Amino acid sequence: MTAEEEIAQLKRELAAERAKSASLEGELASERAENSHLRQMLEEVLRRLGEVEGKLAKDSHNSSKPPSSDGLGRKRVSLRKKSEKKPGGQAGHPGRTLLLVETPDEVVRHRPVVCQHCQQPLEGVAGQVKECRQVHDLPKIQLRVYEHHVEEVPCPACGQHTVGSFPAGVMAPVQYGPNVQALAVYLHQGQLLPMARTCEMLAEVCGCHLSQGTLLRWVQEASERLVTTVEKIADWLSAGPLQHGDETGMRIGGKLHWLHVNCTNWLTHLAWHRKRGRKAMDDIGIWPRFRGRAMHDRWISYDAYAGAHSLCGAHLLRDCLYLAEQEQQTWAAEMADHLLAMHHAAQEWRLQGARCVPPMERDEWVTHYFEILMSGYAAQPPAVEAEVIKRRGRQKQSAAKNLLDHTWSEVGIHIPAVTIAGPLRLSGQVRRHKENVLLVLLSFRILLTWIENGVGESCSVPVGT
Repeated sequence: MTAEEEIAQLKRELAAERAKSASLEGELASERAENSHLRQMLEEVLRRLGEVEGKLAKDSHNSSKPPSSDGLGRKRVSLRKKSEKKPGGQAGHPGRTLLLVETPDEVVRHRPVVCQHCQQPLEGVAGQVKECRQVHDLPKIQLRVYEHHVEEVPCPACGQHTVGSFPAGVMAPVQYGPNVQALAVYLHQGQLLPMARTCEMLAEVCGCHLSQGTLLRWVQEASERLVTTVEKIADWLSAGPLQHGDETGMRIGGKLHWLHVNCTNWLTHLAWHRKRGRKAMDDIGIWPRFRGRAMHDRWISYDAYAGAHSLCGAHLLRDCLYLAEQEQQTWAAEMADHLLAMHHAAQEWRLQGARCVPPMERDEWVTHYFEILMSGYAAQPPAVEAEVIKRRGRQKQSAAKNLLDHTWSEVGIHIPAVTIAGPLRLSGQVRRHKENVLLVLLSFRILLTWIENGVGESCSVPVGT
């Protein structure tokens, strides 16, 4: 083989190797692209798996889910810490017990018939009360029938006949009276007995055999009579200094509706609506008129209304417990303990007659509160720059970051100077939102219902469950 032939052969082999190398590089690029796609799919699957596990981990102790959704295998966890006090009523507790009444409805006398010593009859012999005991009991529940007669009376002067008239409400030959109607409506609407069980109870206890249609008609009549009362309750709530709000899902006619609650310790307004957010709140008409302090959860629709806003302590505690248990957020566990301790301290000062926590102690609580928040912000991973550039508008945040933003409050008192920059910079929503979590240290007006969730959620629990 000549030199020229050998060079040509080498060139052909080099070209073949280059073609083979190009093919391998193409296969490698394809595999890299496939691996990148599989990696993205795996990350998406892991993200969804985390979301599912997070949802399954939520129950009534670490979220707003009702206790009825916990299931039989879920052990109830109480937010209350075990104390050193003995069970039962504590010293100084007024308590309640049955007392003797001065004028009993009926006196039953128990006289001996004969002398227990000589068997002499004691009939007609005067005695005296040796001891008395009272039994508080219900009379025998028995349906009473009142028959109304309308009389026709002739006039002795002119001879004309005048006929009497039945009382208002007596319109049928046979009917149930207003007390039966009131009891039936109360059992169904007040005690939330189903219609069938309400009719069954009235039949067994009172001997009133009525149909579910009759009960429904009585409920509708009661609703019409109470329209003015419901409007007055709404007016009083709108003009008050403090109210609690909540909303819970319910099904009416097989379709999802929302039960909206506005309440205080003495007033409760319930209204259902197809919507959950601002459209429903505007239609109900209480929040647009309210200018006092509102206590509620983190549902964003509340923020559109004027007045001061406070984040419900019970919701905040449950959110902290969820992050501490499921996402191992140490700051969240510290915050839960700090909130309970802060609430306990405020209660102690209230029992001593104080109107608020003293400034020096209050500043210590506030300082530690923001120290916990700062440690929480520092523990959050920075946002990925590629994701920030890729997405427009408001960036999605983790549950921990959202909770941190919502608990950063402005309370009108001295706050330690802090600087948050870069990925830990506070969002505009935080600067606008003033939930005043720490108001419990400044005003004992909300103390009794702050941790226990200010009545609002408890008013909707019987319906929501």
